[in-house]
Amino acid sequence: MTKAGTYASPPCMAAEADPAYFDPLGVDPEQAHDVARWRRAERARLAGLREGLVQAGRAQVSDRIVGHLERVLGDRGVRRGCVLSGYWPIKGEPDLRPALADLHRAGVTIALPVVETRAAPLVFRRWTPETKLVRGDWNIPVPPPEADELMPEVMLAPCLGWDGACFRLGWGGGYFDRTLAALLPRPQTIGIALSAARLLTIFPQPHDIQLDLILTEGGVAATSAEARTDR
Repeated sequence: MTKAGTYASPPCMAAEADPAYFDPLGVDPEQAHDVARWRRAERARLAGLREGLVQAGRAQVSDRIVGHLERVLGDRGVRRGCVLSGYWPIKGEPDLRPALADLHRAGVTIALPVVETRAAPLVFRRWTPETKLVRGDWNIPVPPPEADELMPEVMLAPCLGWDGACFRLGWGGGYFDRTLAALLPRPQTIGIALSAARLLTIFPQPHDIQLDLILTEGGVAATSAEARTDR
């Protein structure tokens, strides 16, 4: 178990998920090793792509995504009283904090994800612009342990990479997948990504869970419904 206040997104490449995570899923170990090796290389490449954006470029991307996000949330029925999980941006992730503050003022309840137990689903704690945040192992601000625990109806998931079938490549800890597998009812899931981070495929494994849509600075880039229709 980690200390309270350990976070969902590490600031550097996380270790690959424990092999024990794959065994119960019936995954061929050699195939899983090949995919893990490929993903490590892609994470390094995609992290470099993010870091290559100058500050002005990051701000422009974030502003454009924020503009699209308002329309997407409206289309999906996110209104006053809904619970939405955002994220605190690290390592060049699109910064949606202005949108989270606006949603809070509009009556949407905002939560942030926190890793409170290693290799377990995330916990979601309430956030407002006035919340006094705490810092943990990766020095990333999150709500304190006494903040209300919430069940999100909508989750925003930062994507290091993504594919047209709405599968997400993250840092490798497996926390979002574990969480989505455990949540009932499952929340709507929106991946937040750079358009340039699109991959032909992430070579999805049995533990990978499809998101509902991918949103980039260009707008809605992919939806899982379209992916199923194309098959």
